[in-house]
Amino acid sequence: MIRIRELDHIVLRVVDLGKMVKFYMDVLGCTMERRQDEIGLVQLRAGASLVDLVPVDQKLGRMGGAPPGKEGRNVDHFCFRVEPFDEEEIRAHLTRHGVENGASESRYGAEGEGPSIYIQDPEGNTVELKGAPYPA
Repeated sequence: MIRIRELDHIVLRVVDLGKMVKFYMDVLGCTMERRQDEIGLVQLRAGASLVDLVPVDQKLGRMGGAPPGKEGRNVDHFCFRVEPFDEEEIRAHLTRHGVENGASESRYGAEGEGPSIYIQDPEGNTVELKGAPYPA
């Protein structure tokens, strides 16, 4: 039996690597895990998980075909569990970085029903920021 504990990593095919690294590091607080420039891979640490960025014009990225865009997205959305989920502070931080954010809504996640906010990264990928489940 397979027991999945949490998001391990997600791979995003990207057009503007610099802009994407800046967004995930400066806005969302990820840190550089490692770079493999010879194959076109940047791995960012996001808590216990990784976000891999693969430029579409480099070795790994070319293997995936056309770049992401309005008519062809590689990812619907992915979710980061945020602790603590201080909605006011999260919104203020996003606003300081010029990131539009949707309404906070109750959504079901791996730990149950709780608050979440959807945002978009610079290349249109939807990122969900999710808080702890509501008390039972």
